[in-house]
Formats: sequence, structure tokens, C-alpha cells
Amino acid sequence: MADTKPLHIENLITIVSVAILVGTELVGVSWAAGWAIGGMFQLPPIVSLIVEVLGGLLGLVGLYYFVRAALKVEPLRG
Repeated sequence: MADTKPLHIENLITIVSVAILVGTELVGVSWAAGWAIGGMFQLPPIVSLIVEVLGGLLGLVGLYYFVRAALKVEPLRG
């Protein structure tokens, strides 16, 4: 059997908590920016929705890279 190292519960709780906090902020800000751009340029509703969704996806990509960087600092096993 493979020799596995124990799971650090404290690091897991920290990563999950920070991911929820930062994820909410990143996705919320990027979605709101899409809404603001759609309103500022008076885009049609469907185009505005597309810009909002693209902003939300950009926020999720940012969250992915943030969690990857956080896992390097706070490893779950080791």
C-alpha cells in the first residue's frame, strides 16, 4: 500500500474558509462589473447577461488560481 501522510484538518478548514470568502468577493465583483458595463454602455439585455456571465467565469478562474496558490502555502498533507 502507498504510504499516505495524515490530513491536516486545520489547513483544510483554513483553505475552505478562505476559498468561500475570496470566492464570494471575486465572483461578486466580477459579476457586478459585468452588470455595470452592460448598463453603462446601454447594451441589450441578452448581451449584458453574456457580459455578466463572462465576468462570473473570470472570477471563478481567479478563485481557482488563488486556491492553488493557497495550497502551496498551507499543504493538506505533510
